[in-house]
Amino acid sequence: MAMTETAKAVLDTIRNRRSMRSFRSGMIPEDILDSILEAGTWAPTGKGLQSPVIVVLTKEEDRRHFSSLNAKYSHNRSAGFDPFYGAPVYALVLADSSSSNWLRDGSCVLENMMIAAEALGIGSCWINREEEVFSSDEGKELLLKWGLDPEKLRGVGALALGYAGRAPGRAAPRKKDYIVRV
Repeated sequence: MAMTETAKAVLDTIRNRRSMRSFRSGMIPEDILDSILEAGTWAPTGKGLQSPVIVVLTKEEDRRHFSSLNAKYSHNRSAGFDPFYGAPVYALVLADSSSSNWLRDGSCVLENMMIAAEALGIGSCWINREEEVFSSDEGKELLLKWGLDPEKLRGVGALALGYAGRAPGRAAPRKKDYIVRV
């Protein structure tokens, strides 16, 4: 069976996606952002429970506060370090820890959004430390402020989203023993 053009386009999108660590300041148009976020909601989840929740930060004050909170848990603690690289949108993914698949469910949501962002011309970068952030007292206070249950939800990861501030780098060659057929 021949590969369709749609299949080729999807595989090319996956191959071409790179983590972006430099963003322009312009906001992502609402319809494009909505499409990226919706792609996350179509990620597979264990037993179809849809355990993840996506929190979107677009206001500068909210982003600045969250970036500084995330930076507290980073190995790079230099003054002014922005773990979100100046992105105009943060998509924070949390998941219901009562689900045995919470971490995998949230990871699939993040991956779907990164692929959708690439397909729509938006740069993305998976940002870590959300588990630490939302286990902290400050993180739990944010969840309460946002109307979310801090005892139930755990941080999985976040995406920095925005228009690329520079051309993406080349991908490293895939290692020879990546796939083992038995």
